[in-house]
Amino acid sequence: MLLALNIGNTNVTFGGYDSAGQRVFASRFYSDSALSSDELVYKLVNMLALYHIQPRDVDAAILASVVPVLTSRMREALEKMTNAPLMEVGPGLKSGVRIRMDNPAQLGGELLCAAVGALQTNKPPLLVMNMDTAATLVAVDAEGSIVGGVILPSPALSLSALVRNTAQLPQIDMELPAKRFLGTNTTDCLHSGIVNGSALMLDGLFARCRATLHAPDAPVIATGTLPASIRDACATPIEYNGTLILDGLYSIWKRNVKK
Repeated sequence: MLLALNIGNTNVTFGGYDSAGQRVFASRFYSDSALSSDELVYKLVNMLALYHIQPRDVDAAILASVVPVLTSRMREALEKMTNAPLMEVGPGLKSGVRIRMDNPAQLGGELLCAAVGALQTNKPPLLVMNMDTAATLVAVDAEGSIVGGVILPSPALSLSALVRNTAQLPQIDMELPAKRFLGTNTTDCLHSGIVNGSALMLDGLFARCRATLHAPDAPVIATGTLPASIRDACATPIEYNGTLILDGLYSIWKRNVKK
């Protein structure tokens, strides 16, 4: 079994793929930069056991990370847990996607993997969004090349900052849809602002990206922690795939593994 792992700022997501390329499970845990390699082993072993998988079942692993402090610890954890060879997403690894940006090495591994995953089932041009602590959006042109992107605070980060830096604004559940556009109390006003405001902002970004690509119908594929309430409030159709990055990791591993 291939173990695919992505370390993001909010979550560590991981999944297993069998010899036929079928995903057999996917899970996640909070991305805590204080975790030691032993604690990572403990989490992985116990969470794999939930799916009746033992460390000895892992034949290979591939890792993408945007949290350097956890990258080395995860590498150590995998060495302790299994003797399987580890592949890491980075310069020199073939992805099949050209990166036409100022410094391709600066593109986050999770965004590259998400683009690779999206291109497995969609024809370019297209837009790919990953919602983590930051919301990141990349544009893929008609030739299948990543040509640029946008980075902004995620709705969750915006809400957290707003609640933390004000005296009386309450925490809200973004997973729930806003009751109405114009709120009639503080909670509903905030709820509408976060859900509908985020949706309108994303619609604007999608429209500008499509215009830049000269592709008014370019599909939008999203992954990560984008609440369904915000997706549903967007006027732009969004195809959501919670395992997009993991699927991209599998595709990259398959392209680079020695037969």
